[in-house]
Amino acid sequence: MRIACLLLSVVFCLPAQAADVVVYGASAAGVIAAVAVAREGKSVVLLEPGQHIGGMVTGGLGATDHGNRAAIGGYSREFFTRVRAYYVNKYGEKSPQVKDSSDGFRFEPHVATHIFKTMLTEAKIEPRFGQRLVSVEKKGARLVSLKTASGETFAARVFIDASYEGDLMAAAGVSYHVGREGRTQYGESLAGVQVYSRAHQWPVRIDGRAADKSPLPFIQANPLEKPGTGDRKVQAYNFRLCMTNRPDNRVAWPKPPGYDPARYELLARYLKARPDVKMGQLMNPVRMPNDKTDTNNNGPFSTDHIGANWDYPEADHATRQRIWQDHLHYTQGFLYFLANDPRVPAPLQKEIRNWGLARDEFTDTNNWPHQLYVREARRMIGAYVMTQADIMTARTKPDSVGLGSYNTDSHHVQRVLREDGSVLNEGDFQVSVSPYAIPYRSLVPKAEQCDNLLVPVCCSASHVAYGTIRMEPVYMILGQASGVAAALAIQADTAVQKVDTNKLTALLTKQKAVLSPVGLPVRGSDPRRIDPTRLPGVVVDDTQAEAIGDWKYSTAMGPLVGVGYLHDGDEDKGKMRVRFVPRLPQAGKYAVRLYYAPASNRASNAVVVIHSTAGEKRLTVDQRKALPEGGLLLGEFDFAAGQSGWVEIRNEGTKGHVIADAVQFVPVVGAGR
Repeated sequence: MRIACLLLSVVFCLPAQAADVVVYGASAAGVIAAVAVAREGKSVVLLEPGQHIGGMVTGGLGATDHGNRAAIGGYSREFFTRVRAYYVNKYGEKSPQVKDSSDGFRFEPHVATHIFKTMLTEAKIEPRFGQRLVSVEKKGARLVSLKTASGETFAARVFIDASYEGDLMAAAGVSYHVGREGRTQYGESLAGVQVYSRAHQWPVRIDGRAADKSPLPFIQANPLEKPGTGDRKVQAYNFRLCMTNRPDNRVAWPKPPGYDPARYELLARYLKARPDVKMGQLMNPVRMPNDKTDTNNNGPFSTDHIGANWDYPEADHATRQRIWQDHLHYTQGFLYFLANDPRVPAPLQKEIRNWGLARDEFTDTNNWPHQLYVREARRMIGAYVMTQADIMTARTKPDSVGLGSYNTDSHHVQRVLREDGSVLNEGDFQVSVSPYAIPYRSLVPKAEQCDNLLVPVCCSASHVAYGTIRMEPVYMILGQASGVAAALAIQADTAVQKVDTNKLTALLTKQKAVLSPVGLPVRGSDPRRIDPTRLPGVVVDDTQAEAIGDWKYSTAMGPLVGVGYLHDGDEDKGKMRVRFVPRLPQAGKYAVRLYYAPASNRASNAVVVIHSTAGEKRLTVDQRKALPEGGLLLGEFDFAAGQSGWVEIRNEGTKGHVIADAVQFVPVVGAGR
């Protein structure tokens, strides 16, 4: 015992190691931040609590959520350019691998690791692994040093917290938020509990109660709060799986420790109600080079472990490990159930068994991703908080350090029971945005809290704004900005809040960063898109319609009303419908016009039912034909005032994709008004 105590005292009395900058967290943002510091001629130490670099970029997220690619510049774009060059050099310009790499934005995990290692080696940076933060030392508002679980202490003039959790930020006494703000806090229409989330929703009613009326596993017992209410709950985490259907590289789905098929009773009930469900309706495998995938969540019950991560952001290490293991066992059990349980329909089970983990990926973690997808944890309340207005309307900033452009996107936050016992997933929203600027002020804390810390990942944003900022290319963009800003703060011997942003933007521009959204396509300016607010009469878009069934969302083709449209995927015929219910100001005759995105693969006999005061009228529409200017006139119908009338699009008896975009109700002039 005496020897053990002596050794412990030696370990925890190691001398402090100093550098100009310490970067905590070797996520993609952390790697780029460290490289940026080194390229500015400053010394840097890159600390990683785990054993891998790259975070989600090397941890399975190979199908990059990029939004507008023209908005990605600087060192972030350099990474994707290097990925493409890797595949070209190895396989040739015309190879299927280069095609599948989608200009470098889709890649295998080991390739991303190789690129990051190369960039670090060129910058003469050797990551320090196993360096989990345990404490910090501060003097006033200045962060002096941090101590890790290894017993080592690291001092620096400037620190960068590039972790997904924001642990250094929190330890430094910086204000932050966890969960969803209420709708009134920042005046955000998308904030708080959602009215109804259509995406990844239950297309059929499933009773989620056990025999004693308690919720089945994977359903939370809490009541659903009223729409717009804020909470401390965070959107679901999952693992992004690298799968393959190549027998020579396929590893069978592992059976997790303590596997209990009874836990998946909710999934079994869903498959009983929908025996024709396909694998692609339970997960989203996106093709990568060399017959691999980046597989993400899809559908009402999938790889997202909804509601199991609420304690993660502020948890201690042991609790986080428990939550990590729970997510691991949940996902492995989900896949093992699909591949082996007799309640799974035979065609689906055969399809699932045709896939497995890629044998040549994640070789040191049993072919399983080393990174849990922490989509959101702490969010700093810094010098400037980005909100819905910043990503929708106030899209330019004088101190811009980079752009975002991906949809603002939240996965489901909770799974609850309705009053009738049926299951509801809540929290998902997916709303298109135009390219917008991210200000330097959102990367720095309030000066009185800490004056030498930059936060590129858990940056200062509301839940709504963070839904679009939280993409890996943007993290890398903000990592570069943080690294360059740290170097400028050191050169000027000033607080990070007082960095000359004119010098910062000049340097970033020289490094080919894209800082202004001006000149990039604006949502609604796309000639394919029709602004519903500019159409006469009453317009009901797909975002306002009532959808039954597993409709897919798309923005791929036009013309389209708003930001996208729904389609049935040419599946589940007779089981899907979308009802457009207008709120009409007065009774009378209305011209009803239908909008859809035509194409050769559309249904020639999409079913449309109009319910008016005269009853129901059934029509068929050839959605292969070009849409007339002003929409397809379905006829003139008498409607009562209010919401008693409707138009419904159905896919029964159809062949080809059925499209549901928008319906317009225009009062007929001189019809007794």
